[in-house]
Amino acid sequence: MRYHLALLLFLLAGSLLAHTNYKLIQDIPYRTDSEQADDEYITERCRLDLYYPENLKDYTTVVWFHGGGLTSGEKFIPEKLMDKGIAVIGVNYRLYPKVKCPVYIEDAAAAVAWAFKNIEKYGGNKGKIVVSGHSAGGYLTSMIGLDKHYLADYNIDADDIELLVPFSGHTITHFTVRDERGIPGTQPIIDNFAPLYFVKAEAPPLVLITGDRELEMLGRYEENAYMYRMMKVAGHQQTKLLELDGFDHGGMVSPAIELLLKEIHALNR
Repeated sequence: MRYHLALLLFLLAGSLLAHTNYKLIQDIPYRTDSEQADDEYITERCRLDLYYPENLKDYTTVVWFHGGGLTSGEKFIPEKLMDKGIAVIGVNYRLYPKVKCPVYIEDAAAAVAWAFKNIEKYGGNKGKIVVSGHSAGGYLTSMIGLDKHYLADYNIDADDIELLVPFSGHTITHFTVRDERGIPGTQPIIDNFAPLYFVKAEAPPLVLITGDRELEMLGRYEENAYMYRMMKVAGHQQTKLLELDGFDHGGMVSPAIELLLKEIHALNR
């Protein structure tokens, strides 16, 4: 009987998702009108796209930050996150050299704050906000999720983020931040612009995903492995480290999205 009931619920859920309508709203400004009036670059870059299920309620929202080394890249909705019964917010943020650290981190926090303050207008649940991104986007994910002062500026507790899933993100200080200071990429730094600086027991669940350690960018697996270990040492019980064997820095995104969806599914069981 239990098997048949579980099968029925699974089929009903699949049928509901198959008949879900999705809407895409593009270029929503997430900074205030006064900020945009004073800065054309804010008007250009501080925008997000919202892709959401129109006829579902209480759904999870993934805030997604693109990669590009904090110097390039454009917002997009990852195709493998579409039609999954969730909302996805693709975010643009300002880039170096037009701005310097911590402006792009502050933009990331402003975009997540927009999600907290607005997603329920579209039927979502602000208690089910997941933050993720690849490479530079993974770095931004960890920074605003672990250094609480960025979201505190919007009266939001970073611990209210349901899940942090950085894809191949720096856990040391980002190489572009180091480059701004004239520090070479082979010189690791851990300061207040490094997620590792903020290891602690109280933080959202954290799933660190990297590509193959032999194929990744310089030391990227190892610094995430150290982040994993130090979060555990600090007492954080909900940190995972997942290495995708056979996938390099760019190729790891597609399988990592599958893992992200599994983590979301586990939260909603």
